[in-house]
Amino acid sequence: MENYPNKLMSETAIVEAQKQYLSKVYAWMVGGLLLTGVISFLGHDFFASILQQNPSIIWIALLIELGLVIALSAAIHKISPFAAGAMFLGYSFLNGITLSLVFMRYTEGSLYSTFFIAAGMFGAMSVYGFVTKRDLSGMGSFLFMGLIGLIIASIVNIWMQSPMVHWIASIAGVIIFTGLTAYDTQQIKEGYVLEGEPNGAALVQKGAIIGALKLYLDFINLFLMLLRVLGNRR
Repeated sequence: MENYPNKLMSETAIVEAQKQYLSKVYAWMVGGLLLTGVISFLGHDFFASILQQNPSIIWIALLIELGLVIALSAAIHKISPFAAGAMFLGYSFLNGITLSLVFMRYTEGSLYSTFFIAAGMFGAMSVYGFVTKRDLSGMGSFLFMGLIGLIIASIVNIWMQSPMVHWIASIAGVIIFTGLTAYDTQQIKEGYVLEGEPNGAALVQKGAIIGALKLYLDFINLFLMLLRVLGNRR
């Protein structure tokens, strides 16, 4: 019984540290989303006109974005926190350019309403991922397989142009990225215990950035999938 108060304090300290760690993750994520939003909305007409006149630019931007995600994920333990942050913000900037072409297809009202719906769903699932005692790791492999299937179906439908496949893929995407939000939040929270303060502040900072990237991707993709279902085209 003498060890119980100390154990309780230790667990309480861990939970508090995890909250502080996730606050850093969310701060980076929100910063990335704000940068993406500013670039896509304020530079909407400028970037959209450039992309329409030079369609190949969007493919170049997408390839650079993919390269940044792969490089950041692969080199996170080798690069400095500054470099990791710069790569994340660079990705957010480029994503704002490519999304400006997507946003021009929808009315402003549907963009705003869909954003708030996506934010509500993301927030609820992220809170669930943090507070739940249920182990969500088993859900990860199922969601990953669903994500691979979603990517394949979306690529095939570029040539098929099937409204039914588009609709099913969009609904499946909403489900997949809603689940991934909870799963990734729990993984980020649990990862702090293994990669926290004892291994250095730099590792904590880089862990927060890579965690922010995961949640950023979850939110953006959830938003885009909901937009395909709920958005009103111009």
